Amino acid sequence: MPITEFLERNAMQYGKEVSLIEINPEVLDASNLSWKEYMLVETAHIHGYRKTITWEEFNNKANQVANLLNKRNISKGDKVAILLMNCIEWLPIYFGILKSGAIVVPLNYRYTADEIKYCLDLADVSVLIFGPEFVERIEAIAGIIPEVKTFFYVGDGKPDFAESYEEASDVMSTAPPDVSITDEEDSAIYYSSGTTGFPKAILHSHANLVSACVTEQKHHGQTRDDIFLCIPPLYHTGAKMHWFGSLISGSKAVILRGTNPKWILDAASREKTSIVWLLVPWAQDILDAIECGEIELEDYDLGSWRLMHIGAQPVPPSLIKRWIHHFPKHQYDTNYGLSESIGPGSVHLGIENINKVGAIGKAGYGWRTKIVDEAGLPVNTGNVGELAVSGPGVMKCYYNDPEATAAVLKDGWLHTGDMAREDEDGFIYLVDRKKDVIISGGENIYPVQIEDFLRKFDKIKDVAVIGLPHHRLGEVAAAIIELKPENESSEEEILQFSMELPRYKRPRQVIFDKVPRNPTGKIEKPRLREKYAGGSVVNLQIEGDKRL
Repeated sequence: MPITEFLERNAMQYGKEVSLIEINPEVLDASNLSWKEYMLVETAHIHGYRKTITWEEFNNKANQVANLLNKRNISKGDKVAILLMNCIEWLPIYFGILKSGAIVVPLNYRYTADEIKYCLDLADVSVLIFGPEFVERIEAIAGIIPEVKTFFYVGDGKPDFAESYEEASDVMSTAPPDVSITDEEDSAIYYSSGTTGFPKAILHSHANLVSACVTEQKHHGQTRDDIFLCIPPLYHTGAKMHWFGSLISGSKAVILRGTNPKWILDAASREKTSIVWLLVPWAQDILDAIECGEIELEDYDLGSWRLMHIGAQPVPPSLIKRWIHHFPKHQYDTNYGLSESIGPGSVHLGIENINKVGAIGKAGYGWRTKIVDEAGLPVNTGNVGELAVSGPGVMKCYYNDPEATAAVLKDGWLHTGDMAREDEDGFIYLVDRKKDVIISGGENIYPVQIEDFLRKFDKIKDVAVIGLPHHRLGEVAAAIIELKPENESSEEEILQFSMELPRYKRPRQVIFDKVPRNPTGKIEKPRLREKYAGGSVVNLQIEGDKRL
C-alpha cells in the first residue's frame, strides 16, 4: 500500500488528536528575555511560538494540495519541488504531492540559485512550492527555468511572479483526490548530499517509502505514547524517515526550528518528548554547554526522554561516552543509511548493543549487508572493503543517469562508497568514505580513524582530516582543528598528542579553522580540500620522529 494510506488511517482513528507541533524559539528570542525568564514564559500565549495541527487537519490539507495540483493538470510522472525551511506546512504539502500522483522533489534549503536551477532542470520539475527565505534566489532564476510552469509561495509578502499557496489551496475540496497509486510507482526524487560535487537525483518508489516506515518502527518501537522531536531538515531522508516511525504508530511529533542546545532541551522539556534524533555537531554543542556550565540540566524536565539516536555520519565513541555520563538513563542507538537506501536503517546498532559503541551495527530490518573488495568479492572478517547493502529501500535509479546507476547498483546490491570492516561478532564499523581515503607512501590512511583519536583531546570541539599533496609520499594527512570556546592550543601540542598513533597515521600538518558541515552533519571535505589543497604541494622537513 502507498504511504499516504497511513495518513488516512490516522485521520480516521485519531482525527482530533494533535499530529504535529511547530516550535519557533526565535519568536521568544526576539523578546530579549533572560533564559530564566524564557523558561518561565507560558508559551501558549506567545503568537507564532507554537503551532499545532491534528491528524484530521493534516490529512485534509494534504487532500487540498493534491486537488489543487490535479486541477492544474499535474498528474502521475510530473514533478513538484518543495523548497521550505522546516515548518508545520512541510509535511502536509509533501503528502499532498504524493496523493496527487506526482513525484515529490524536496530541495536543500542551502542551495544557491544556480544549484536550485540545476536540480529543477535535472528532475524536470513542473511546479515549485517555496517560502520567504528563498524569494531572492528564485527570482534570480525564474525566467530561465521554462519547465517550471507554476510557483506557489508559502507565507506573507508574496512576490509578483508567484501565486499564494494558502489562497490557492484553502479553497480546494478536502475530499480525497480520485487518484489510484500502486506500490511500484515513482514517488520521490531526493538529492545526494553533494559533498563530492553537484548532487545526483535519486528516484524512489512508493514501496521504498513504506519500507522506511516499517524499518524505523521495528528499530525504535514507537508507540502511540511516544513524542518525537524532529530537528534536522525535512528535505533530507534522515529526519523525515525517522518521523515515519511516528506516522506508522500514529504518535505526535514536534518540529523544532533551530538547533541551539538550550532550544533543544527546552523543547524536549516543555513537550515531554521521548525520542530525539541528533546530529553529531548538535550533540557536541549540548555536551559542551553542559560541561562549561552554560546549561544546568536541573532546569529542565527531561524525564520523558527515553531514546537518543544519532547518525548521518560516523559517530565518535568518545562523544557517546560523554553523553551516557550526563544522561545515564538514556537508551542509545545509531543508524546508518544513504539517500540511495531511503535514509536510515539499512544498518542498525540496536539499543541492546551499547557495548558496541563505535560500530554502526548489523543489517537493519529487512536488509542484507556485505563488505567487498575492488572485484566485488567479500573480504575476510576484519579486513577493510566497501560496504554494500541490499533491501527494500534501495533506490530505483539515479534519475536520467544510467551510467551513474550502473556504477553503484550491481546485481541488486547498492555499493555505498563507504569503506568498512566487520568484527568477529558481525558488527560493522565505518572506516571512511572511499573517496576520502588518503594514500600516503602506498599506505591507505582512513581519516575517520585519526579524527576519532583526536577528538579524545579535551580542547578539540571538531576535527576533519584531509589529504594534502606531497612531493614524495603522494599525500599526507592534515588535521583541520576547531577548538572548544575559550580554549587555546598549538600545532606542537596537537602533534605531541598524536604521538600515540602509528607513525604513518600521524597528521603532518595542523590547521586551526572551523570545520564546515552540511545540514545533515556531514563534514564538507571538498570545501576544505579546495581551500587547503588546491594545487599546493606540502614539502615538510622531517625532523627525527616528530611528524612520522
